[in-house]
Amino acid sequence: MNKPLTITLLACAVASCATVPAALQGQFTASTPRDAHSDGQAVRWGGEIIKVEPKQDSTCFEVLARELDASARPTRREGSQGRFIACRSGFYDPEEYDRGREVTVVGQLSGTEHGKVGQFDYTYPHVVASEVYLWPKRVPRTPYYDPWMYGFGPGWGWYGPGWGPYWGGPPIIIREHPHHPDTPKP
Repeated sequence: MNKPLTITLLACAVASCATVPAALQGQFTASTPRDAHSDGQAVRWGGEIIKVEPKQDSTCFEVLARELDASARPTRREGSQGRFIACRSGFYDPEEYDRGREVTVVGQLSGTEHGKVGQFDYTYPHVVASEVYLWPKRVPRTPYYDPWMYGFGPGWGWYGPGWGPYWGGPPIIIREHPHHPDTPKP
């Protein structure tokens, strides 16, 4: 194999690996809001925003904690790791940081806060945040079928042998009728 091709393939492989955003990098102990009790511990937790409360000089976030993936983004798996409150100085607009958005928080544990979840008394770990990273909204993936990618011809599809693209059936062709300026639109 020639050297330029090897270097290109290696660069592509490295670029495809998950990377943690610079603001979230660092060394953190593996803990969750349910089992964290020591003040001053550096944490990197994330999850879905439940509530945002702007105050006079800071903004506090109530977050439903989720497991983080390799890029420090909360996973979409079911179940939670508890709840926590993270406060950071400055104003964060509740319209931008709205309920259900994913965030990852970096900061120091600073005691607990007591509150209620419905009628249940709940003790929230409190994080003095040095970073609140708002993740872009996830775009749902839709199935995409490209007949030219898989070829066209005889082969096996979902329903057995047949003639056609990938799924074994003939391609569906959708034609648009041109609109003529002198004819009214339906």
